[in-house]
Amino acid sequence: MEEQQRTQPQSFEKNGKYSQPSLPTYTNSLPNNSHQSSDDLDLRQLVTIIRRRIAVIGSVAISLAAGIGFWTFTQQPEHEGTFRLLVEPVTTENNLEGLTQIPGVNSNLQQEGLDYSTQIQVLLSPELMTPIINQLSQRYPDIEYKSMLKDMTIARFEKTKILEVSYQDTDKAKIQFILQQLAKEYLKYSLQERQTNLRQGIQFVDSQLPELQLRVNSLQRQLQQFRQQYNFIDPEVKAQQLSQQVDNVELQRLDTQKELAETRSLYASFQAQSGAALADNPAFYAATNSQERSDTAQALKEAPVYQKLVGQLRDIESQIGADSTRFQDDSPNIVALRQKRENLLPVLKAEAQRVLGNKLVELSTKISGLEVRLAEISAAENELNRSVEQLPTLARQYTDLQRELKVATESLNRFLEKRESLQIENAQNEIPWQVIAAPKVEKEPISPNIKRNLVLGAIAGIMAGIAAALLAERLDNVFHTPEDLRDLTKLPLLGIVPFNKGLKQLAPLAQAKVEKKAEGYKLVLPSMSNTQNETYFPFVEAFRSLHTNINFLGSDTPINSLVVSSAQKGDGKSTVSVQLAQAAAAMGQRVLLVDADLRLPQVHTRLGLSNEQGLSNIISSNLPVYEAIQRSPLWDNLFVIASGQIPPDPIKLLSSKKMQNIMVQLRTEFDLVIYDTPPILGLADSSIVATHTAGIVLVVRMGKTDRTVVRQALDGLKLSRANVLGLVVNGVKKHSGNAYNYYYYKAHTPSVNS
Repeated sequence: MEEQQRTQPQSFEKNGKYSQPSLPTYTNSLPNNSHQSSDDLDLRQLVTIIRRRIAVIGSVAISLAAGIGFWTFTQQPEHEGTFRLLVEPVTTENNLEGLTQIPGVNSNLQQEGLDYSTQIQVLLSPELMTPIINQLSQRYPDIEYKSMLKDMTIARFEKTKILEVSYQDTDKAKIQFILQQLAKEYLKYSLQERQTNLRQGIQFVDSQLPELQLRVNSLQRQLQQFRQQYNFIDPEVKAQQLSQQVDNVELQRLDTQKELAETRSLYASFQAQSGAALADNPAFYAATNSQERSDTAQALKEAPVYQKLVGQLRDIESQIGADSTRFQDDSPNIVALRQKRENLLPVLKAEAQRVLGNKLVELSTKISGLEVRLAEISAAENELNRSVEQLPTLARQYTDLQRELKVATESLNRFLEKRESLQIENAQNEIPWQVIAAPKVEKEPISPNIKRNLVLGAIAGIMAGIAAALLAERLDNVFHTPEDLRDLTKLPLLGIVPFNKGLKQLAPLAQAKVEKKAEGYKLVLPSMSNTQNETYFPFVEAFRSLHTNINFLGSDTPINSLVVSSAQKGDGKSTVSVQLAQAAAAMGQRVLLVDADLRLPQVHTRLGLSNEQGLSNIISSNLPVYEAIQRSPLWDNLFVIASGQIPPDPIKLLSSKKMQNIMVQLRTEFDLVIYDTPPILGLADSSIVATHTAGIVLVVRMGKTDRTVVRQALDGLKLSRANVLGLVVNGVKKHSGNAYNYYYYKAHTPSVNS
């Protein structure tokens, strides 16, 4: 058994009877909270609470569900209508991807598509909505901007290029009219007003470009004239040339002549091949790996835009080849693909011309440079001294021209890039919006959703009912099951006394008899009907089990004296004392029941005995003990000492030395002495008596005893070092101890062997 179930080792006198015990070992620690936290509820406890509070759950659930149902059926149905706008071309990304990716241009300046969040805010802005609302108010005067925004929604349809506009109202005709007006005005906005800023930007850029172009051209001419005049390429190069020109002029001349010859040869070869390439069938542009056209092919291979166009041409050819196996030559698909190929071929050819032309220009420029260089080398010796003297001045002039040209060129490039970006954006947005889903009002109302509301109402009602049950359980601070009591106190449950509605709870065994036969003692119950037997007999078994469990606690050293008490008044401690004494007497023990409740005695009333003299008289006077002992009229071996006259100070009598001597004397003469004491809370009577017995049995009544009171009572017993033997649970409903009834009624006999 657990540590809390063990009793302190007993000491004995010479005659073998129990003497005063040493310090008890009750060390039970209780939880800090008087009620279990809802966080600690397991599934079993939750099910128990639901069963116990089913009325609360049902009432709350029905009330809430009925309220939601009433609210649902009284709501006016609300309908919703929608239409959808295609705000970006479906093929924009594929057709313009190559054009928008401009080499060398900052990616932040390139078009990234429509900003849907901003566009939606513009469509909902007062500037755009006010004219629309003015038109709508002619038919529906109650429409205002705030109410319009409340019932209107614009959102991007999933991740497409479509905007979905919806409107909600109770009038279907009103919804249809408003959506039609919105669709009309939004299309007008897309056609007329969206391009204003872009066009203004393009016009501004166009107005600035001529001046910038003139500035760049002028600086380029000045730089070109400077180089031609002074045969000047770069200050550092010039300085190196001046330092090495005297010794290396001949070597430079030879190298220059050789390089010039190679470049000219390459230029002539490239010019011949490029001319042939441009005259060929357009299929040439897809054959850039041919050995016959290695120079031009290599140039075209290094052009990314050209290669991309070639890839598109290949894709179209592949698609034509694939579709030709499924369609006729005059089918729309084949015709469209061929037309697309024909449209792409001029673009491909123009790009090839641009690439090859740039290559020829590059080679031509290189040849011109080599010729100039050769002339400079030839005249180097004659101009060496003069060049050395002019070098600082020429270097400064050259640097100034380069800086001015760089600044002017960067400005021109920025304006050109911006103009191209604006033109591309303008081309993308010039395509007007399209209504791809006409304004339509749904037949079924969107609210109230009766089925959903009723289901949610039922669920919410059940959840609220459970919450109310848990709240009621938290506020209810009494015990409802023996398991609750055991979990809180960690003490053994010695007995469980069932609640009986048909008989007075724990009524004395009036008219019962005990017969001694050869096989032992037999309890003979009075004649009862079947219904009375079914409701009354479990009490007999409950107290027989209680007596047996108490004996098990003292299997090595029998328990021959104990205190029966409760935490508060009304828990049934006196009736438990009487019934336990009767059960022990019925099982053959000499039992003495002492009414130590000197404040509100009950034992003599329940057993029908006299209370003229009793325990108080024995302690306060010279009355012998045996003169105060009364025999129970129902049991030959059940003896009772009533409380006697109620004294002014019960504590003084119970704590006296004479009381201790009396208790020692009684233990020597009876097999079991049971003391019925007052409730523990607020009174020291039970603690004083219990310290001189084997321990105390605490009676707790289900549905009545407060948890806090039990805790305080056990804390008081802990301080007094009284040993707690265990608990008796009184008034348990739906007790699961019907196994004994089964065996008892199968036998069809009113008696039970003891």
